[in-house]
Amino acid sequence: MEKAVVIMPDITLGKGSFSDWEALWRNIWSFPESARYMQWEPTHSAEAARARMERTLRWQASHPAFTIYENATGQAIGFAGLLEHKPGLYLDTGLALGPAYTGRGYGRQALRALMQVAFEQLGAQKLVCGCRTENAPSRRLQLGCGLRYSPTGPSNDPHTGAPCEIEFYAMTREEYFSKL
Repeated sequence: MEKAVVIMPDITLGKGSFSDWEALWRNIWSFPESARYMQWEPTHSAEAARARMERTLRWQASHPAFTIYENATGQAIGFAGLLEHKPGLYLDTGLALGPAYTGRGYGRQALRALMQVAFEQLGAQKLVCGCRTENAPSRRLQLGCGLRYSPTGPSNDPHTGAPCEIEFYAMTREEYFSKL
């Protein structure tokens, strides 16, 4: 997978390096509130964070998945990624920022960077993002970036196994380029 780098005003999406493990652990992976709506559990030790970074790097090597860096500090502060579900249809694999980095517009920049990767670099015909129904900030982010609501679907919470509702938001290639 080619190293797609997207530079936005305040953040950069790029492929991670092993040296990012500590910043990701301290900025995002160790926080239960960061994992609340995600498909992962918090990381509780440096050893576990290093192992997680190794898994992250393997995933990023073969997928359009990225570490989010804050431009002002160069710190790794989150992650975002895509997965080609079928030819031309890309799904987000999650977009997460550490709690100290929310409310700054970084999420909007990260989602717009993912949209740029999907449509301009990968030639996506459609991008679909999802969030749990109760995740109002994610819903606002997706709508604010121009994605349209699609029907919800049932799922299971990876933490508890309990049923949960997922909302989907989508954008087509034509919609993306008409908004540029």
